[in-house]
Amino acid sequence: MLINEIKNNWNKLTFLMSEKFGDGEEMDLDAILFVIGVQELGFGYKKYKKNEKVDILHVAICRLLEPYGYYEFSGIDEQGWPHFKALAPLPFLKAGEQTLLMKEAIVEYAIANDWLND
Repeated sequence: MLINEIKNNWNKLTFLMSEKFGDGEEMDLDAILFVIGVQELGFGYKKYKKNEKVDILHVAICRLLEPYGYYEFSGIDEQGWPHFKALAPLPFLKAGEQTLLMKEAIVEYAIANDWLND
């Protein structure tokens, strides 16, 4: 995906998600990752403990980077949490490159889940 296409889709996605989940307040990357993690977890909206929030972000990152070959879904545990196996080490990326990779992965996820057609 081209950088301009990523930026345009990212802007559209942040607008849509901010309207739906942020009461109109612009959601940042971490907030969108959290929503994706909750979506993947499938438990719905509830109050989560701090360590659960970190785990939710991890679920989102693993799911987002799965199509890139970094992780593979390995199953659901007794509590219903998804688990992933690392397949390849993540490359060393500068902060801006990490952000771009995550935004691209989120946009791809949003497209695959039909979130940008609202």
